[in-house]
Amino acid sequence: MACSPAVSDTLAAMRRTIAIALLLSGGLFSALAEQAPPLNPALQAATWPAYWIASPAAPAKGPGVFYFRTEINLEAVPMHYWVHVSADNRYVLHVNGNYAAEGPARGDLFHWRFETVDLAPLLHSGENVVAAVVWNFDEQAPVAQMSNRTGFLMQGDTAVEAAVNTGPQWHVREEPGRAALENNGAEGYYGAGPGESIDGRVLDWTWDLPGERNAGWVTPKIVGRAATRGAQDADNNWELVQDELPAMEHRLTDAGTVVRAEGLPGADGLPQFPAAPLEISPNTHATLLLDHRVLQTAYPELTVSGGANATIAVTFSEALYDAQGQKGNRNEIEGRHIQGITDRFVAGGGDHETFAPLWWRTWRYVQIDVKTGAEPLRLEGMRAWFTAYPFDEKASIRGDIPQLEALWKTGWRTARLCAHETYMDCPYWEQLQYVGDTRIQALISYAVTGDARLAKQAIENIDDSRVPEGITQSRYPSGLPQFIPPFSLLWVGMLHDYWMYVDDEALVRETVPHTRTVIDWFAARLRPDGLLGKLPWWDFGDWTADYKDGVPPQDADGGSALLTLQFVEALRDAAEMEARFGSQERAAQYRAIMQKAAAALNRENWDPQYGLYADTPARKTFSWEANILAVWLDVAPRAEQQAILRRLLASKPDAETTLDGKTVPALSTPTYYFRFYLARALEHAGMGDLYLQQLQPWYAMLQLGLSTWAEQPEPTRSDCHAWSASPNYDLLTLVAGIAPDAPGFRRVRIAPHLRGLHELDATMPHAGGAIHTVYELKGGRWSAEVSLPAGLNGELVWTGRSYPLHGGQQTLQLP
Repeated sequence: MACSPAVSDTLAAMRRTIAIALLLSGGLFSALAEQAPPLNPALQAATWPAYWIASPAAPAKGPGVFYFRTEINLEAVPMHYWVHVSADNRYVLHVNGNYAAEGPARGDLFHWRFETVDLAPLLHSGENVVAAVVWNFDEQAPVAQMSNRTGFLMQGDTAVEAAVNTGPQWHVREEPGRAALENNGAEGYYGAGPGESIDGRVLDWTWDLPGERNAGWVTPKIVGRAATRGAQDADNNWELVQDELPAMEHRLTDAGTVVRAEGLPGADGLPQFPAAPLEISPNTHATLLLDHRVLQTAYPELTVSGGANATIAVTFSEALYDAQGQKGNRNEIEGRHIQGITDRFVAGGGDHETFAPLWWRTWRYVQIDVKTGAEPLRLEGMRAWFTAYPFDEKASIRGDIPQLEALWKTGWRTARLCAHETYMDCPYWEQLQYVGDTRIQALISYAVTGDARLAKQAIENIDDSRVPEGITQSRYPSGLPQFIPPFSLLWVGMLHDYWMYVDDEALVRETVPHTRTVIDWFAARLRPDGLLGKLPWWDFGDWTADYKDGVPPQDADGGSALLTLQFVEALRDAAEMEARFGSQERAAQYRAIMQKAAAALNRENWDPQYGLYADTPARKTFSWEANILAVWLDVAPRAEQQAILRRLLASKPDAETTLDGKTVPALSTPTYYFRFYLARALEHAGMGDLYLQQLQPWYAMLQLGLSTWAEQPEPTRSDCHAWSASPNYDLLTLVAGIAPDAPGFRRVRIAPHLRGLHELDATMPHAGGAIHTVYELKGGRWSAEVSLPAGLNGELVWTGRSYPLHGGQQTLQLP
């Protein structure tokens, strides 16, 4: 339906008002991403009209920050104005001075993402400025960043939006006031990208605003025509694929409150900054320490006025450190100092200058160090824009589990902060998508949100990392290759998990053939007896004290129980998927390898003296990890499984003990990571009622004041590690007992473990609606109210008896 320009402008103004309100609430760009149309067929597997462009004077691969800009004139604002945007390394897109989008989501050159964005909510009639800041931090870039050369790209979806296509009508300007810092300030392995320096004296403050452009804008260099993956004879190295993820959440939040201030003579108590401005006198060194109370991932913004040439250092940290470099209780401030990633600013002397790094930061504590010169500096305020993958928390759990709310909220916060455009092992230190972490993260996502899009991204990205030898890389995307062969096996398990939870057989069918190269790589390294031989690269198993560098013991010719058992798990999962989607012959071969490996483990690694599986046939060392998997995977005979687990639970890390007349060797306890697999073994062996007793390590973290779960027991490098958030998954699937009983979650099996409780109320999302269970103990007998989505059937299992379930609500009395 057509309308006059006046009416169109009125509608556009209404949309902009709504857009701004949504932006402030964090909802705008998630909503837009949900509505993004499929890519115009004319742009699929094709060379595009738009060009990749770059600065003509800058080196192709060197570090630099650049602004790209064009102006478009509109008689009236259309209902939609879809464009496709990408850059190398990254971009932030503004329209008429307002944030519009960021990206691209990480990938490799053969799968270089572009985002599809609707600019209409930010447009108006007349002249509009479309601008992007693009940066390449070269050697200082995050480890996860892959790159070809610096460049920027925008393509209109149809001829209607062709005015924004990048080409010679655009302009580019190099920003001399921004650069990466070489010393990031973090102690320990760090791969998440640099601190940044911003010099407000030379910064272009108007790069994205209407009006006359400052000096320095030039016609860009044409790098080559853009092309989607599959196009014939592309003339550059970016094979473009559309980003299938929604836009990341972008929600206004606070930066923290001042808990310590120094260098403010005459101040009466702590300043109210950032709620109120604070003036720093000339020739002063002042320090403010802010506490956000919980960890967050966000884009910080510090706004200042005046104070020309004043220097400002802003340091972000998960925790404070004592004189010995230990974190201790995260709530304690006295006698502690901050250290970590630091951004450095120089005030330009203008009014309301806002300094913000190009990439988000992770912090609970942030410290602002100000050194003024001859002029006073006014700190106008500090705020932040929270960012993470826009998960919608749909699951819930209530009951008389001690500190249940704190356990749940801390775990979900951990999972959220470790999920952005990829899953990440940790948001502060590395920001890398490791398979071992990601497998657990994906399961948490299925159970808590029902959203499988980030997991699909992970499965595909890891698949893209496979090398000619056949295995995947341990983490991907990554500009620095790393190989942890067992993580390739966990990727097979990830695909099987996806198959069980998500109704997307197309992805599983497409990917199953790719798992064969992984299975074949390991099969080629089997010893004649059926155990794995010595493996190359880093064979990480767990950070337990008895594993040097996290690697389980191996004899000179291999024979590792843990590595062989991890291969058995992958064979089990792969055999089921091959039987459904692939080769029955391969499925049979896999089962035969499993049986031979199990027989070898029971013959070579089982130690009857201790009643445990030894780490190797030499039987010199033992570990929780190997025995956990032996139980879970039914390598251990059913009659032995509970006894094995009881021995593990009775063991001590520094001395032998006895149980039922058997000596139990000293065993180093598993870290948070492998306790995920302990939960699986307890449930499998019929000991799931012991699970809640295994939460003591998480209660200990709460006592230390952590607001997210740490990587490993103290002392820990990372205070936020998603592999430690497994209790959120366990509480729903093991304690409440809700789990898929057929691929695609087409059936449900509910097998609760309620020992020690009196009530429990749990909800889990399902594609058809919510699965809701309410358990209540009255007069020594449990009742269960179960509500299932229409069409979903299954069973409830209690003390060995099965009760049929159907769509709708039902009440059961349990003996």
